[in-house]
Amino acid sequence: MDLSELKGIITLMQKSDLTDLEIETQDLKLRLGRPGQNAVVNTQPVGQVLPLTPAPPTITQTKELEEEGIYIFKSPMVGTFYRKPSPDDPTFVSIGDTINNSSVLCIIEAMKVMNEIQSDQNGEIVEILVEDSVSVEYGQPLFKIRT
Repeated sequence: MDLSELKGIITLMQKSDLTDLEIETQDLKLRLGRPGQNAVVNTQPVGQVLPLTPAPPTITQTKELEEEGIYIFKSPMVGTFYRKPSPDDPTFVSIGDTINNSSVLCIIEAMKVMNEIQSDQNGEIVEILVEDSVSVEYGQPLFKIRT
């Protein structure tokens, strides 16, 4: 995450009613909090790992999704999933489409901001795991891509 992305996240939090925000990627864990009347004080010792919500998929769930040569593209954020840029436009991708590592797969709306989500893999769309206009969680599988 670079400085401009961090500034954007802070700006979004300042403009919203959020009091807490937690983001975790492979190499970064960020937790922002704003003091308030109902603020909760964390009394657990420093260094203790706190469980994240939602819980990561269980081993059984993960194995069900894993297949030989198939990459599971997961949601990089919480928000509303859209397959099209607008209701009258065609979908970004469909089953059978060949994509590259910068193809736009979908839009995830978070706090009234439309975020174009790009693929990080080359391959072919095998399955779309989420319906249009539904809420998605961070880390939720969205697409199966044959690499």
